[in-house]
Amino acid sequence: MYRIAALLMMLLISLSVFAACDVTDDTGQQIKLTSPAKRIIILAPDLVESVFAAGAGNNIIGVISGSDYPAAAEKIPQVGSYSGIDLERIMILHPDLILTWKYAFPRQISALRRLGIPVYISAPRQLSDVPRLLRNIGCLTHQNKTAEQAARQFEMQISKLSVNAHAAPVKVFYLIDEHAMITVNKDSWINQVIELCGGKNIYAQLKTIAPEVSRESVLAENPDVILHGSRDDFWKRSWQAWPELSAVRQQKLMTVTPDLISRAGPRLADGAKQICDYIAEARSV
Repeated sequence: MYRIAALLMMLLISLSVFAACDVTDDTGQQIKLTSPAKRIIILAPDLVESVFAAGAGNNIIGVISGSDYPAAAEKIPQVGSYSGIDLERIMILHPDLILTWKYAFPRQISALRRLGIPVYISAPRQLSDVPRLLRNIGCLTHQNKTAEQAARQFEMQISKLSVNAHAAPVKVFYLIDEHAMITVNKDSWINQVIELCGGKNIYAQLKTIAPEVSRESVLAENPDVILHGSRDDFWKRSWQAWPELSAVRQQKLMTVTPDLISRAGPRLADGAKQICDYIAEARSV
């Protein structure tokens, strides 16, 4: 009898702790669940990584194409792609939580909300958004301990890199798309990584977060290093026509593993380490 009473007490304590959990997503919306999310649909690959890191990967019942990390994510049923999601299939799966990116599928997300499905919207801009997201996921899924460990590990990795912030500055051009010549301004976590590593983003002061720039302006700014998130090195060929450019002359055209820097998940710390190493290498020339 005593054992049964003790178990009931532990269950009540556990439920009361979760019931007290409130989180706010990146749009300022409050999310409050009466029980831990057990059937989660995720509509962005970086959020899939974060849910696995927070210890709730087994609770994911649907993702979109491109959700390829960790390996277990590739076995999860897909409910759409970047071009659109299958609302009917989502409803059949009966999710109790949906995680998505702010700028994806706005009309479909509104429809899902009208059906009463809790939706957490992510819109990361700073490195600190990663551990905050991990902790929020831990709360929503009742995986607080694992999520806290993942969040602290990320913060520790970033903290170790901060020693580079006061090193001699290196002028950096970060290239997102070499065809349209798209870069980032100061409102991107990529810019924060560059500054963390002692780099100076030559386009930090532009008004839009992902501005398109001209090759002429890059030549005028004359960066010491050009970074590009790409899966190969073919992009470097087009820059060889401008040997007067410092980054070309010093052979500092550096390829960054794209998923490590373009996804605002736990592996962003690895991408930051890669960029810090590249900038340090350019500084030593």
